[in-house]
Amino acid sequence: MFAEASLSIWGWGGLGVVLFLISFGPFAIFYLAFYILCFIGGGFVVLLLFGKTNSEKHLERCEHSYLPSTQTAILKVSEEMKSESKPIKIDRRLTGSNIIDEPLQQVIQFALRDYIQYWYYTLSDDETFLLEIRQTVQNALVQFSTRSKEVDWQPYFTTRLVDDFATHLRVFRKAQERLNEREDPKQRDAPDELLDSFFEAEVEMERNICRDMVCMSRKDEEGYLRDLCEVLLYLLLPSGDFHNKNMRYFLREVLARGVLLPLINQLSDPDYINQFVIWMIRDSSCNYEAFMNILKLTDKPPELEAVKDKVLEELQHLRSLDTGADDINIIKNQINSLLFVKKVCETRIQRLQSGKEVDALKLAANFGKLCVIPLEHILVHNIALQFFMDYMQHMGGQAVLFFWLTVEGYRVTAQQQLEVLQSSQRDGKKQSSQTTKGLLRAAAVGVYDQYLSEKASPRVQVDEAAVTRLAQKLSKEDPTPEIFDEIQRKVYDMMLKDERYYPSFRQHPLYVRMLAELDMLKEPSYRGSDDGDGESFNGSPTGSINLSLDDLSSGSVDESAQLHASISDTADAFLNQLPMAGVCNDHGKTYALYTITVIRKNSDGSEDIWKTYRRYSDFHDFHMRITEQFESLGPILKLPGKKTFNNMDREFLEKRKKDLNSYLQLLLNPEMVKACPMLIPYVYDFLENKAYSKGKGDFARKVPPLIQKSDIDPEHCRVSAQLDDNVDDNIPLRVMLLLMDEVFDLKERNQWLRRNIKNLLQQLIKATYGDTINRKIVDHVDFMTSPEQVSDYVKRFRDSYWPNGILAETPPRRDKSLRMRTRVAAKTTLLGIMPDELKHIIGADTTRKGILRVFEMFQHQSLNRRLVYVFLEGFLETLFPQYKFPDLFVKLHSRSPRVLKYSQKLRSLHKR
Repeated sequence: MFAEASLSIWGWGGLGVVLFLISFGPFAIFYLAFYILCFIGGGFVVLLLFGKTNSEKHLERCEHSYLPSTQTAILKVSEEMKSESKPIKIDRRLTGSNIIDEPLQQVIQFALRDYIQYWYYTLSDDETFLLEIRQTVQNALVQFSTRSKEVDWQPYFTTRLVDDFATHLRVFRKAQERLNEREDPKQRDAPDELLDSFFEAEVEMERNICRDMVCMSRKDEEGYLRDLCEVLLYLLLPSGDFHNKNMRYFLREVLARGVLLPLINQLSDPDYINQFVIWMIRDSSCNYEAFMNILKLTDKPPELEAVKDKVLEELQHLRSLDTGADDINIIKNQINSLLFVKKVCETRIQRLQSGKEVDALKLAANFGKLCVIPLEHILVHNIALQFFMDYMQHMGGQAVLFFWLTVEGYRVTAQQQLEVLQSSQRDGKKQSSQTTKGLLRAAAVGVYDQYLSEKASPRVQVDEAAVTRLAQKLSKEDPTPEIFDEIQRKVYDMMLKDERYYPSFRQHPLYVRMLAELDMLKEPSYRGSDDGDGESFNGSPTGSINLSLDDLSSGSVDESAQLHASISDTADAFLNQLPMAGVCNDHGKTYALYTITVIRKNSDGSEDIWKTYRRYSDFHDFHMRITEQFESLGPILKLPGKKTFNNMDREFLEKRKKDLNSYLQLLLNPEMVKACPMLIPYVYDFLENKAYSKGKGDFARKVPPLIQKSDIDPEHCRVSAQLDDNVDDNIPLRVMLLLMDEVFDLKERNQWLRRNIKNLLQQLIKATYGDTINRKIVDHVDFMTSPEQVSDYVKRFRDSYWPNGILAETPPRRDKSLRMRTRVAAKTTLLGIMPDELKHIIGADTTRKGILRVFEMFQHQSLNRRLVYVFLEGFLETLFPQYKFPDLFVKLHSRSPRVLKYSQKLRSLHKR
């Protein structure tokens, strides 16, 4: 049965296969197998996807099973917040002044439009983000405005700003000097070598700061600006806005790369600076002499080539003109002038390219064809006298020259005093002739003792008989302005005829340099001699030496409260009341005068009482005198400092009163007198009832760093380090003197020149501002920071970046020829505006070199960037004095490899 069943199955199966093959063909078996495999694979895939989906749902249910379900109210509030947009109110007030806020709002609007909206609207139409940005910017501006109003900007504009510029110029001058010391001319002319020398000098001066990476690397500069902007945002933005990283980073990039970096690029561009110089002094007429001097002095062939090309263009234009008979002569003159300029340019280019440039001083000294300037003119001309003074000091004959000059000053002063006395007597005014004659006698005796007496050192060697006659006149007769005439003539003859003095001076290199300063070296058209033959020298003396006779300034003194000082023969002293200052006015000058009541106890028990009047300048001069004489007193005695502005304020005078009282109390302390017994005569002299004779002199008292020795090497420190912290009186004048030191390199000049510079500046300041220089400076700074001026600054910024409300396109770089001609025009303008009085004081050659040094400094963009960053850092330190910006800048700039290298060098030197 089983066999039959198997047979039937195989039979029917075989029949089915045969029928399948007959029906579907021999390849049907393969299709069947393929269908079966696809069915199995499809079923497996469906099972896999279904299982994965169910697993994920199960895991999600497990996770949420441990959290409470979301409340319906929260979902409803979320939906309402999404459906409603919260309006943001913008307060358009920024600075509290409408005339400033209006243009400032326009600047904000333009900046948002051109830097944000143009790309933001491609992403979203929601205005919320833009309003938030605007609100944040306005909050920062409000904080900035509030902080600016709280700052006293006078010290920044009168001291810090000038100091930063002068220090930058000092570093540049040191870099130039280092390059000039190199023997290879290619190294001296390479711009990279100058930059290396500059930043090396900066490290030596700043010690732990070097801005080379910020100024020479675009990547480091952007990183520095980002760090700085982030700090500013931290100070100006509300806490919530600052901690919003998206907002903070966005504003940081816009401020750093969209505002500051383009602004710094423009301000540091040498061509922009040259154009700005021309625009600033556009009202001055072009000086032909200055233009020709620039062409003859320039060492840049591209400048000469540019001028030459412009000349050829003008010549072609003039020759193509159709002119009538009346214009032909004018055209010919213009063509001749242009041909002359063309010849000068070609000659100069040929010399520079051939390397045959010669030094005019050496050329004149070798040929010996020099102008002859009589001694009598040298002695009355400031520039000539300065070089002759240097020569006389070199030869050891300075006492002879100083005696002649001092006598001249005595004569002028004596004549003025006697004229005042006679005028007062004619007008019926009471003025003691004995007082005037006593002052003249004291001055004459002082001249005699200093130069002619046996105790004089050095002593002027003249006819002893004449000296004896002079001594007898001084002892028996009233001194007259002509009392020294006989000996002065003998001294003049000595300087004129002695081979050591004037005859040798005419053969000395200093004489050649003197002619160069007087502009008499180029074409010697002067010939003269000491006997008066020939054309006279047209030197215009701008000043003379006057022997000052101190008088007690008159004024209304507050007698109600006085400083009482009691001095005994045994050096015991005490102060029993505080001093009060009386405010005096003398010929428009206001100052404080202190009344000192002195009580001197004698050994017999009696007392001498008198009053004496002293200004603060007298206290300071006295302090300088005793601290120099007794060096041990310097660390002990501290004189209260001065105040440049608002120094007549009652509270300030009260504080100074107490400080001066403490100063005198310490000075008169018995222990102090016992330690310095030689101090007593100085104290008695200061407290005597007489006009105080300033031992240091007005110039030395006001500008001590310029003419006195200092422990600080001025070449390795900032310019402001030379300002005495205890003497901030008349800071604008002193800062200008220090700036002139750097511009014209006057530190090697003698004190005579410095004194004349000081007198010149005082005359210029007085002609411009009058006697109230400090008040004028305060008014000028107030004017510069007034709402009207600030509004004008904002409008200029707006019109510069968005002329007619449209973002200004980056102007194409001007061609080289145009930039070179702009350089020549800027140099010519700068040289042309220099006043003749300045040239008469410091010399024409020194003036030219100083002006060209400043101009050359601005022709290096990396150095200009450094100056811009120095100004920016000083501005921020002044704006935020309570924050540690100096430490921040040290940290940011100390990353320079030059700082690390210099630190290693210092450590190695210390180890040695």
